[in-house]
Parts: sequence; structure tokens; C-alpha cells
Amino acid sequence: MEKIEFTRQEKELMAGKVKAYFRDELNQDIGGFDAEFLVDFFAREMGAFFYNRGLYDAETLITEKVSEISELLLELEKPVTQA
Repeated sequence: MEKIEFTRQEKELMAGKVKAYFRDELNQDIGGFDAEFLVDFFAREMGAFFYNRGLYDAETLITEKVSEISELLLELEKPVTQA
């Protein structure tokens, strides 16, 4: 799988969330460089798990919607009588 790339703005937002988590949950302050390093680590090592889960969830949703459309199409069926 290709490396997941984020925009500078996305990376800064994620790094901010990592810093806030460390501060609020672990009572530790980490710098922006360390937070970005962790974001890169998670993207590289665990990104595929989240990506694949998103694909599976999308497939499930699409399957459900196609089934709904099939049911709606059957409701449009006209009765046929023999002459």
C-alpha cells in the first residue's frame, strides 16, 4: 500500500489532537515534532487497518443501498393479466 499523505493543515490538526491527548490523558507535554512523529508512525503502521475498515464499511453501505433500490424497483412492477 502506498504511503498515506496528509496536507500540512491535516497533519497540524492531528498533531494538535495528539498533543492534547498526551496533556489531558497522560499528564505529559510533548512537542509538535514528537506529535507529528507519532502521527507519521500511526499513519504508516496502522493506517491500512483504518483504510480497510473504511472500505468494508463502504461496501456494506453500498450493498444495503443496492438492495433498497432493488426493492423499490420491484414495487414499480405493473401487474400483467392474460388476455
